[in-house]
Amino acid sequence: QVQLVESGGGLVQAGGSLRLSCAASGSVFGIYDMGWYRQVPGKQRELVASITSGSITNYKDSVKGRFTIFRDNAKNTVYLQMNSLKPEDTAVYYCNAGIRISPASYVSNYWGQGALVTVSS
Repeated sequence: QVQLVESGGGLVQAGGSLRLSCAASGSVFGIYDMGWYRQVPGKQRELVASITSGSITNYKDSVKGRFTIFRDNAKNTVYLQMNSLKPEDTAVYYCNAGIRISPASYVSNYWGQGALVTVSS
C-alpha cells in the first residue's frame, strides 16, 4: 500500500512564504513524475507545478518566479516552496505522483490528502 502524506499548509499573510512537503511511504519501487495541484471550491483542480524524475520542472504561469518545486529522491519526497504568496493562491493543495510498486507493475497515479493554504490580505 502506497500513501502520499502532505504537510506544511497553514495561514500566512500576503507576501509571506510556506513550504509544502509530500512524502511517499509504503511499497515504493520507483517514483516518476511528481506534481502539485490546487483546488478552490466550485473550480476544477489545476496543475501548479510538476517535476520529472530527471528534475525538469514546469509551472503555471501565475506562480512562475514565486514557487519552486523540487524533490529529494532519497526521501521519496517532493516539496513546493511558495514565496510572495497572494490571496489568490488560497486553495487546497494536493500532491500527485506516478509510482511503481514493483519491477513488474505499471506506473499508477497517487494523490495526497490535501493541505489547506490560506493567504490573508
